[in-house]
Amino acid sequence: MLASVMAFDEPLAQHTTFGIGGPAACMVYPENRDELSTLLKYAHQQHIPAFFIGSGSNILVWDEGFDGFAISLRKTFKELTITDDFQIIAESGVMLGKLVKDAIRAKIGGLESLIGVPGTLGGALIMNAGAFGSEISNYFQQATTMTLEGELKTYTNEEVEFSYRHSTFPEDEVLIEAVFNCNEGVPEEIQKERVIASNNRKTNQPLKFRSAGSIFKNPDGNHAAGYLIDQAGLKGTRRGGAEISEKHANFIVNAGEATAADVFRLIKLAKQKVAEEFHINLELEVKLVGFPESMLSEIYYA
Repeated sequence: MLASVMAFDEPLAQHTTFGIGGPAACMVYPENRDELSTLLKYAHQQHIPAFFIGSGSNILVWDEGFDGFAISLRKTFKELTITDDFQIIAESGVMLGKLVKDAIRAKIGGLESLIGVPGTLGGALIMNAGAFGSEISNYFQQATTMTLEGELKTYTNEEVEFSYRHSTFPEDEVLIEAVFNCNEGVPEEIQKERVIASNNRKTNQPLKFRSAGSIFKNPDGNHAAGYLIDQAGLKGTRRGGAEISEKHANFIVNAGEATAADVFRLIKLAKQKVAEEFHINLELEVKLVGFPESMLSEIYYA
C-alpha cells in the first residue's frame, strides 16, 4: 500500500478545531484517487476502521485516540473550478470558506451567508451545512463518491435527498467531488448579505475559543437547541476545561486544556436537562470518534 504522507500515532488534537483528541494509529493524506482507492481497499480487506477527518471541525475525538486510519483529503483533493456560466466544480478537500470567497469574486449569488462556516466541502455537503437560511445543497447538481472497495460512483441531485443537517449519501462511501449550478448575483447585494452573515457570526458565536461548532442539531419546533440549553440554566456550566458557552449555549468551548471526557460530560448533561424540562431529545450534530460503545449508549437514547 502506498500513500504520499503517512504519520503513525499522530495526535489528532493537532488536527481538530476543538484541540482535543488522542492519537490516530495512522493518519494518511492520499495523493490522488488511485492512492485513496488502494487505501480503502486495504482497510476494507483487513477490517481496519477508518474515518475522514476533513478540516477537523464538527468532530470530537476520544482522549485515547482512534485505532485505525484517519484519512484527510484537505491537502491534496483541492481542485476548484468556476466556469463562465457559474458552475462550480470542487473536490471534497476544498475548504468551504475558500469556495464561498471564490464564488463571491465570480459574482455568484446565494452562497455568501455560508462565509465563515468551517470545514471542507466534502463534510459540508454530506451534513448539508447551512447558515442564516442558506444551505450548501441549494445548488447541488451531482457528486462523485468512492466506495470502501475503491470504486467510483456518481449521484445526481435527483438521487440525493437533503434535509436539515442531513443528506442521503451512503455512509460507507466517501465524497470525492461535487458540482453546483449557481446563478449570477448582484455584487452590491452579495456584499451586503456577506457582511450581515459575518457580523451575526461574530456577535452570536464564541469565536475566541476553540470549539467544534454547534454541538446539537436544532430540534423540530419553534426553539433552537441553544435556547433550550440556556433555558435549562446551563450557560457557563463547566466540567474540567470545557464550558457551555456564555455567548451561545449550543457551543461547548475548550476553555483551557479540556479533554474529550470533559466535553462528553457536558453533552450528556445538556441532553438530560433538556429532556427532563422540555421532553425533547437533542440530537448530536458533532460526530464522536473513537469513543467506547458503552459511552455512546449513554447519550444515544430515544
